[in-house]
Amino acid sequence: MNEEEIMNTANKVAKELVSLTQTQGLNEETFLDFMQESMLPVEQFFANYTCAIMEIETKFKVLNEQFSLKYDGNPIESIHSRVKDYDSLIRKVVRKNIPRDLESIEKNVNDIAGVRVICSFVDDIYRLADCLLQQDDITLIRRKDYIKNPKPSGYRSLHLIVSVPIFLENEKKDVKVEVQLRTIAMDFWASLEHKLQYKKNITPQMKEMLRSELIDCANISSSLDSRMQNVRNLLNSGSEQKTETE
Repeated sequence: MNEEEIMNTANKVAKELVSLTQTQGLNEETFLDFMQESMLPVEQFFANYTCAIMEIETKFKVLNEQFSLKYDGNPIESIHSRVKDYDSLIRKVVRKNIPRDLESIEKNVNDIAGVRVICSFVDDIYRLADCLLQQDDITLIRRKDYIKNPKPSGYRSLHLIVSVPIFLENEKKDVKVEVQLRTIAMDFWASLEHKLQYKKNITPQMKEMLRSELIDCANISSSLDSRMQNVRNLLNSGSEQKTETE
């Protein structure tokens, strides 16, 4: 979440506070004091997650650079990140019946900060995940491997919920980040599946047909990843044999 998005979130909260203070008949001076006291924790709350994303992104960029020197290639194709916006977060809080205070939200919502790492090959996913988790300031909270155990929809990805420390002006704070690692093919499938899931005005029969088609596409995508991994393994094996003969 960039500065503009943080301000938009703050403005939404401000409107809710305006409505609240009007119903309670607070005067202007009291209202301004109330606003200042109320908004700062919210702004800091979202800023903490932005900082945590920066920490995780930096770690992956360092690993990508190191791997490029060691293995003569970059395992990471791209890195994307986001902080869940205010509306989405509130909807999730309501849906899961989480208490409406920042401490409870921080404790019970694991995907406020998200980093998605797109890799070239499946092996790169596990290698990068292992390297990240070996770092002494990273704490693994939860791991879900949807590559080895795909979702019924066909979705594949490696999910890690980790905690990373951020260093603020007067304190160190551990913040949770959801990390998703996928291949290019997995990300392509997931992006299109997400768009199609929210299509409206389709019949149950059409929905079932699309569900079956998406599963077939996911299997084809997985097969492509496996074949490309095999090609890479053969190339690496051939290079090693050539080096030995020389």
